[in-house]
Amino acid sequence: MSEKTTAPPTAGPGLSVVGAPAGPAAADHGPGGAAPGGTTDTDGYLARRQLRTGTAGWVLLAGVGVSAVISGDYAGWNFGLAEGGFGGLLVATVLMAVMYSCMVLGLAEMGSALPTAGGGYTFARRALGPWGGYATGIAVLVEYAIAPAAIATFVGAYVEALGLFGITDGWWVYLAVYALFVGIHLLGVGEALTVMLAVAVVAVLGLVVFLVAAVPAFDAANLTDIPVSDAAGANALFPNGVLGVWAAFPFAIWFFLAVESVPLAAEEAKDPARSMPRGILAAMGLLVVLALLMLVVTPGAGGAQAMASSGNPPVDALAAAGLPSWLVTLVNYAGLVGLVASFFGIVYAYSRQTFALSRAGYLPRALSVTNARKAPVLALLVPGAVGFLLSLTGQGAMLLNMAVFGATVSYVLMMVSHIVLRRREPDLERPYRTPGGTGTTGVALVLAAAAVVATFIVDSRAALLTLVVYAGFLAYFGLYSRHHLVAAAPEEEFAALAAAEVDLR
Repeated sequence: MSEKTTAPPTAGPGLSVVGAPAGPAAADHGPGGAAPGGTTDTDGYLARRQLRTGTAGWVLLAGVGVSAVISGDYAGWNFGLAEGGFGGLLVATVLMAVMYSCMVLGLAEMGSALPTAGGGYTFARRALGPWGGYATGIAVLVEYAIAPAAIATFVGAYVEALGLFGITDGWWVYLAVYALFVGIHLLGVGEALTVMLAVAVVAVLGLVVFLVAAVPAFDAANLTDIPVSDAAGANALFPNGVLGVWAAFPFAIWFFLAVESVPLAAEEAKDPARSMPRGILAAMGLLVVLALLMLVVTPGAGGAQAMASSGNPPVDALAAAGLPSWLVTLVNYAGLVGLVASFFGIVYAYSRQTFALSRAGYLPRALSVTNARKAPVLALLVPGAVGFLLSLTGQGAMLLNMAVFGATVSYVLMMVSHIVLRRREPDLERPYRTPGGTGTTGVALVLAAAAVVATFIVDSRAALLTLVVYAGFLAYFGLYSRHHLVAAAPEEEFAALAAAEVDLR
């Protein structure tokens, strides 16, 4: 990054990026965020906003991706059976697996080229400018702030089903989960990522135990026991016709939702140019295999109709198959671990996205201050408090759909960013290059756009509520924060250097 920039870089018509970049010591004096005349940082702005670097290798990065997603194999995806039946959900899952596979190939390239804590926001900032970067970052943040609230409601249901501690009211569980795992993250990233990986391993082993136990009870007739509707093209495999396939998209996404969080660990990774692609691709490969196995075996053992409304499909499938109660209880505990793993992983993700947006001035700057252990305190606590309040609604399915809306919007913007960067900056150093180039991310873009529309088909209320929240954040940027950006932030310096290179041509 530039060490001696004498004036703040501009960010396009109508946008003012404040704070003169001066390497790792740039600051935001005064209400405008820059010292008069763009002087160097005397308050140590970035010094108070540093993460612990060199902590995570590719295995821990893969653990970030798997842990964030793994709860989707235990609960949530099965509601798609009610929308599309087994055939519809199977087609939707295959299409979403293609979308995510293509997407993570694009993210692997951008994450190796632009390794900062902003993840998709960083990529979009470079490709689409401040508005595009902010719109992407907020869509990601909406996803990650809401998803833990949905997971917390599922955790509460699991705890009550197990009769743990005599709890019958889930809100105590929600509070305990947020307090415990946000607290662990406050201890530092090394401790958090190690715990995250361990919990993810236990959750994956739980799925393996379930699959081994359920396969002998598999009956193909169970896959098509949902009554056929009078929808166009309806049959036993597609009981709600062609539209049911589309309506199943958001639930198929739950098998993979948040695997894109891996690039958010870039600043804390060892050799991110190498470890980032390896970590995210390893996570995606495992998740695809688990998704297809769970989709086929679970309704095959327990019946598609019964699983369509189950809050705990692996456990209910084993019980329906008449398997021993100790095995059912074991898988129930494993499911609880899986939910905890995803909760833990997505808390990490929302804190890093909040941190990056705050450090650059897109969100209030206090949110990015880190403690002595290099953990972003308010970036962990504030979205956590919002998520806890959302969990009190107990509307897990609606919260799930709200999170999916935010996710799919961000996917569209991230894939556009990859295509723009490939065409606008062909000479950008890319330690990893996406196989198939823009053709690969173009496939992800088309499928992501279809998934955005599908969220309105499934639950228009959830999609509209999320859209209102999203619009509120965009209004905040338009009216205030776009005039108070911090040019010394890594994402802004990346953009400034790119603009300078264009000017020199």
